[in-house]
Amino acid sequence: MIKVRKIELLAPAKNLECGIEAINHGADAVYIGAPKFGARSAVGNSLEDIHALAQYAHQFDARVYVALNTILNDTELTEAESLIWSLYKAGVDAIIIQDMGILMLDLPPIPLHASTQTDNRTVEKVQFMANAGFSQVVLARELTIDEIKRIADNVSVSLEAFVHGALCVCYSGQCYLSEAISKRSANRGACAQFCRLPYTLVDSDDEEILQKKHLLSMKDLNLSEQLEEMMDAGVSSLKIEGRLKDIQYVKNVVAYYRQKLDCILSRRQEYIRASAGKSTYTFKPDLDKSFNRSYTQYFFNGRTPDMWSLDTPKSVGEPIGKVKDVFDRFFTLSGTKKLNNGDGLCFMGNNNKELFGIRVNRIDGEKIFPAENHVQIRKGTFVYRNYDHEFDKVLNKKSAERKINVSITLSEINDGFIVYAEDETGITAQHDINITKEVAQKDQSTNISNNLSKTGNTIFEVSEVKINTSQNWFIPSSLLSEWRRVLLSNLLINRISSHIIEVVVHEPTNHPFPVKDITYLGNVMNERGRRFYELHQANISQMAFEKKSIDNVPLMFTRHCIKQSMGWCPKNSKVTMQYKEPLYIVHNDTRLRLEFDCRKCEMKVYND
Repeated sequence: MIKVRKIELLAPAKNLECGIEAINHGADAVYIGAPKFGARSAVGNSLEDIHALAQYAHQFDARVYVALNTILNDTELTEAESLIWSLYKAGVDAIIIQDMGILMLDLPPIPLHASTQTDNRTVEKVQFMANAGFSQVVLARELTIDEIKRIADNVSVSLEAFVHGALCVCYSGQCYLSEAISKRSANRGACAQFCRLPYTLVDSDDEEILQKKHLLSMKDLNLSEQLEEMMDAGVSSLKIEGRLKDIQYVKNVVAYYRQKLDCILSRRQEYIRASAGKSTYTFKPDLDKSFNRSYTQYFFNGRTPDMWSLDTPKSVGEPIGKVKDVFDRFFTLSGTKKLNNGDGLCFMGNNNKELFGIRVNRIDGEKIFPAENHVQIRKGTFVYRNYDHEFDKVLNKKSAERKINVSITLSEINDGFIVYAEDETGITAQHDINITKEVAQKDQSTNISNNLSKTGNTIFEVSEVKINTSQNWFIPSSLLSEWRRVLLSNLLINRISSHIIEVVVHEPTNHPFPVKDITYLGNVMNERGRRFYELHQANISQMAFEKKSIDNVPLMFTRHCIKQSMGWCPKNSKVTMQYKEPLYIVHNDTRLRLEFDCRKCEMKVYND
């Protein structure tokens, strides 16, 4: 017998509108920021909007997860407890958290998900989270497919992993650079993104190696061709990054992954979709047309040298072609892609390879007339399109519709009729009508079928109408329409009420934490957090960096290695670095020292 596992496509939402469109375009679940205490402090949402999103999602048996994943001060815990109860009453399906102090609060019986901010890299850590009561654990982005499989083989908790979007260069939850430099904590939802700045790489003698390059900026993750491998490895929730992204991004990327995933589900019976309904689109999804810094598979199949977005942290978009000729008012391009008036083009110009952008004012055959001065563009320059005006116009309108298949049966009873509906998931509803029956002079089957099939703006699509009557009864169209409206309204009520939110009773635990001595890397910000780890047989030697800053400690831990990316890896390269260590990266007054732990294949960053 085949063991069936639900597979969830999890989409980001910065607000209610994005969340609804994520559902419409095929998401099985949506994650959204709480009114406070989310790791993207700029995108909090009201309880009313979160409740509305949950109601909308639950029609399709889709889920809403709320991110409350910052570390908290002692004075914030009471408010966080109250907020979690309010979210529970609003009908959300789970809360995503980082701070273990939350587990020491009086919590409602709501599922908890362990945020990627809790640094879930090992079997031992994920198993600890499972034993502590978490229903789902978000894995670190840096894991290889073999590491994911090793974790999945040794735990029973549901695993969530990123498949698309922006990459932090540092292990999530282990970055203190923004807090150290600007007092804007990544663990408190206010990261200043110093990793996206241009740095000059120098050695200990201040000899310049690279000038003004984005040495800590990663390309964007794209594992759209590895979804089946991830599922086979044990991942059940496939996560798209992007709670700061606009609605066009959400529509396009979710639709793209929905179609990729549906192709896999159609031939793999052991995997089933985690929600109901089918989305149809007015556009062809294309990842290159949404914000991207070009793509990487990161560490999925092991270390590669092309993970970083060295020249720019901005979106480059889709490749178009090379400049053939440049004239005073226009230029011509090679390539076959059709450009449109209003498109945005970009290219790397001047000796420093800075990213320049131009807007297309007019197209005349091969001639491209830019709206701005194009003095930086040169013959042979490769051009990208980072804004497709016509594609964006489509996404600014209604671009998807999600419907649930329903069969309707009309049957007769002694004193009237019954209309009965059953949807694709087995949810049913019926409407009984007491009415005097009248024999029709003409066949009524077509009229009955047509009227009962009209679903209008509902979430249903009638795939079949059955008529079980002993005679050809006359039923006015107005009555059929009214019966259908009542029937589908009842079906919708039954669908929403049948949505199951897992009930999790949170009980104290005391199993040992994998690390016995917890330093600032444990992000223990409050006394309840301290008590949690003490109950789990660990000692807190240092509180969170945000509570008390510490000198001469690493501010970043990253698997990305500048030496390796430059071809100087002492383990795997025959090229020996000719520069004197330690190496530094410098931006204005900020000077960061690099340390390379070759045994762990990690790079550490210090504030020099």
